[in-house]
Amino acid sequence: MSTRRLKLAGTLIGLMLAASSTAMAQNVNGCERTQVQDPPRTVYQCANGLVIEAEAASAFNIDTAAGATRPEDVDLETDAMLIEVEPGSGPFQVRTPHAIAAVRGTIYAVDVGPERTSVFVLRGHVSVSRPDGSDTVLLAAGEGADVAPGLPFAPATWSAERAAGLMSRFGQ
Repeated sequence: MSTRRLKLAGTLIGLMLAASSTAMAQNVNGCERTQVQDPPRTVYQCANGLVIEAEAASAFNIDTAAGATRPEDVDLETDAMLIEVEPGSGPFQVRTPHAIAAVRGTIYAVDVGPERTSVFVLRGHVSVSRPDGSDTVLLAAGEGADVAPGLPFAPATWSAERAAGLMSRFGQ
């Protein structure tokens, strides 16, 4: 293949990838969407103090019930999200293939990989369970849990390095 054809193919692939990543950014009723760089992510500022930050490559769906002023659920399939929920603003949960992370007022991150879901709490409390609602644990600030099919999980204090590694993915 000629150099010119290789350059053209590379340009076309780049344009297709850019279009697909832009198309993946979902519009959500009751939320203002902003694209942020360094690191690249999509930020949703929603009613009642809900903020959702999704890594650029994450695969997710934000659910907004008919008539609701803001979303109450996110289905996160891959990569990570940082969630901030104002205390008293209502329920919110992130569902993944491995876990459900439910909250009433806090800041927390959820990271989904092929084998497990990791949840880390920066502020407040988060209830983490299996997708069927079983094996529920309560995480406090500085704690996390790794949920994998068939393996036990419990709250654990995360090292500063592990917490910083996850938070750096959101520019924090």
